[in-house]
Amino acid sequence: MPNPIRIGIIGCGQIAQKHFKEYAKLPSSDVKVVAAADINEACARASAEEYRVEHVYTDFRKLLDRDDIDAVDVCLHNNFHRPMTEAALRAGKHVYCEKPMAGSYRDAAAMLETARQTGKKLSIQLSTLFEDATRAAKELIDAGELGELYFARSTGWRRRGRPYVDGYGTPTFVQKRNSAGGAMYDMGVYHISQVLYLLGNPPVARVSGKTWQKTDMDAARREKSGYDVEELAAGLVRFAGKDITLDLVEAWAIHLDPFEGSFVVGTKGGVRLEPFGFFKSIGNLNLDATTDLERANYRWTNVVGDHAHYAAAQPHWIAALQGRVPLLPTAELALNTMLISEAIYLSSARGEEVTAEEVAAQSRSTAAAV
Repeated sequence: MPNPIRIGIIGCGQIAQKHFKEYAKLPSSDVKVVAAADINEACARASAEEYRVEHVYTDFRKLLDRDDIDAVDVCLHNNFHRPMTEAALRAGKHVYCEKPMAGSYRDAAAMLETARQTGKKLSIQLSTLFEDATRAAKELIDAGELGELYFARSTGWRRRGRPYVDGYGTPTFVQKRNSAGGAMYDMGVYHISQVLYLLGNPPVARVSGKTWQKTDMDAARREKSGYDVEELAAGLVRFAGKDITLDLVEAWAIHLDPFEGSFVVGTKGGVRLEPFGFFKSIGNLNLDATTDLERANYRWTNVVGDHAHYAAAQPHWIAALQGRVPLLPTAELALNTMLISEAIYLSSARGEEVTAEEVAAQSRSTAAAV
């Protein structure tokens, strides 16, 4: 059996608690969290005590200096992803980083390039890739049941779910200087990357998009938060080399009932992710199929035998580090998602369609100094 992967976690705030819990669910023969770092020592020590982590640091560099850590888990705000990830990669550690990949496309591209230069694995937290609906859709696509793919939609909906101003989280989530974006970077990354995965992650050609901040909010929380990110974004993406188009909408706040889930359609059939359904026409018959995803899960687990490695992001990450499964291309998917997101911001600002080349040329680093 492979040795357990020894993890260091940088950042012990709200999102890190989910990471600690996921590692705690795994067998000790697979993973051990040996160190935690946060500039807030009380926060770091509280996490260490709850999850029995032996070493605590307020300086992340001391954590990276340890030669008994195989991989680092970065749980910080978006603009800290690049500096922490690059420092960890150059220290000889594999990196698992929270989404979105970074605060800008330029920073995300630099992260992936550093991973390639150092020969270390880089994975981005894209939980939707590990949903049963995603695996079922991929199975249908790989079997040719959808035929040639040509159109997809990515959707994410909250009625009033903006961080802090709608009652949860902290102001940093709605400040560009910390998070770089709003609904697109918080929710859109999950849904866009999920659809990109099903489409085969084609290269982007052109994007047209618009963002808004229109829904009213509590005046005191608006002032205290310095809210300056989008609550609603929409876009149209044209891909290069293939006749595929994606439209998308992401809402933190909107006066509307829930959107239907993301979908992918092809020349022979279509699949919707939420609620899951498969659709096709044969002759004069329109066929709408549902499936028992719980039963599919059972078969993936007990017949195929690999579902334990694909049922969630962190178990997959650990299994990949131990060489039991190939790592899904989360970094490449996250980078393409960053390109689309930043293209929507640029298109909205300019009031016109933009090319992938323009986004790459105009993207600027938002990385924080550390």
